[in-house]
Amino acid sequence: MHLPIVDFTHPTAPQDFCHSLHQTGFAVLRKHPLQQSMVSGIYAEWLGFFNSQAKHNYRHDPVKFDGYFSPAVSETAKNHTQRDLKEFFHIYPWGQYPQEVSDAATRYYQQGSALATTLLQWVEDFSPEDVKAQYSMPLPHMLNASDHTLLRVLHYPPLLGDEAPGAVRAAAHGDINLLTILPAATEPGLQVLGKDQGWYDVPCDFGLLIVNIGDMLEEASGGYYPSTVHRVLNPVGEARLKSRISLPLFLHPRREVVLSDRYTVGSYFDERMRELGMTS
Repeated sequence: MHLPIVDFTHPTAPQDFCHSLHQTGFAVLRKHPLQQSMVSGIYAEWLGFFNSQAKHNYRHDPVKFDGYFSPAVSETAKNHTQRDLKEFFHIYPWGQYPQEVSDAATRYYQQGSALATTLLQWVEDFSPEDVKAQYSMPLPHMLNASDHTLLRVLHYPPLLGDEAPGAVRAAAHGDINLLTILPAATEPGLQVLGKDQGWYDVPCDFGLLIVNIGDMLEEASGGYYPSTVHRVLNPVGEARLKSRISLPLFLHPRREVVLSDRYTVGSYFDERMRELGMTS
């Protein structure tokens, strides 16, 4: 599988971006508008936060899903038995937010959400007419007035050698939402499953922006845009002793938005939360 790097500023960027999404479920952007200095600052200050005891003051709300999720309550990927080796903090505009860090993550949330409108418009514009006819409304409109788009600050701690057999940083999974916007993390490890069932490294040069399709867009497009399975490998050698920080922004429409004859956003989300072991 080849994942081309698309220049966001190039005249053919919209069609190149959508072609990559259609073929692989992923697209990689350079020269995008998100501020790299802001991303670097977020990575640094949130690593400090995760290494402190202050994180325990913001335990997640089991109904609203905002706040801090410890490794003990981390996700278990569908069809897996071991929880992922990670901890994370869920940021919503209305949710908990640590006073120990700056407001950079909230500003990043706003910038990423603005970029999301552009990217979804590209997907809308370059969807074949028969696919576009399946959308219950224009894709960017699905995010209008939505307060469910989620910024997750992820920390994969160093590996200590006492991990449960078979446990990995992020087991193979697909995302739930429309699109996921992800700046390159502090360490490599992200892989995507190709159509040939082989695993391929996703370009991770600092400054790149990775975008992948979620299950909701696959459902809404009748499979034209595939939600491709991906994972984060456990590092080996000295890299095992390093933390990994990443910053995915998951684009979630309003719960009442119709995805297909089978699902609304709300019914789909609730089903997947049960599969992940996040709710009963």
